[in-house]
Amino acid sequence: MSATSAGTGRDSEAYTYRPSVLGAPWEFRLIGDGIDWQAGRKSGRIAFRDVRCVRLSFRPANMQSHRFMTELWADGVPKLRIMSSSWKSMFEQERLDAPYSAFVAELHRRISQSGAPVAYEQGTHPLLYWLGAIVFAAVQLALAMLILRALQAGAIGGAVLVAVFGALFIWRGENFLHRNRPGVYRADALPAQLMPQV
Repeated sequence: MSATSAGTGRDSEAYTYRPSVLGAPWEFRLIGDGIDWQAGRKSGRIAFRDVRCVRLSFRPANMQSHRFMTELWADGVPKLRIMSSSWKSMFEQERLDAPYSAFVAELHRRISQSGAPVAYEQGTHPLLYWLGAIVFAAVQLALAMLILRALQAGAIGGAVLVAVFGALFIWRGENFLHRNRPGVYRADALPAQLMPQV
């Protein structure tokens, strides 16, 4: 399968992205029974049989509102993060939907074939998710109160401004909460809401 990541021709067994403007690119390659990774001067190898948890989530950023992340935990190595976008310049991020999807699918296939007892988790941690949901509901209530007070005071322009901001906040917030609802999934059935649409 042909894919392009971070401007470099690669296949579904390799993936490269730049997590920050000035930082070194992160490179991943599926080789034999493991995954080789390199981030600047740091590098390592993880055997598929040592993987203990994989988590898929939706992680929008200021300059990239459609970004996904795969996190991988394994024995004796730091947590690895694989993002679906890459910095190209100081003011531009590139979406890597096709190469990210191909690599993540192949990664799951190989981990599954290793027979490792892996926990496949989706969304955010339940505690963080429900705290976020409570805050989201509280902000919606506060915005509704502001609009009501503005209308009572005859400040139509202010009410409209708050309503527009509130609509944008609700749209973005509901999308985030919907995609990141905690749960589990199977390695052969990746959750569609947590994978880029290719």
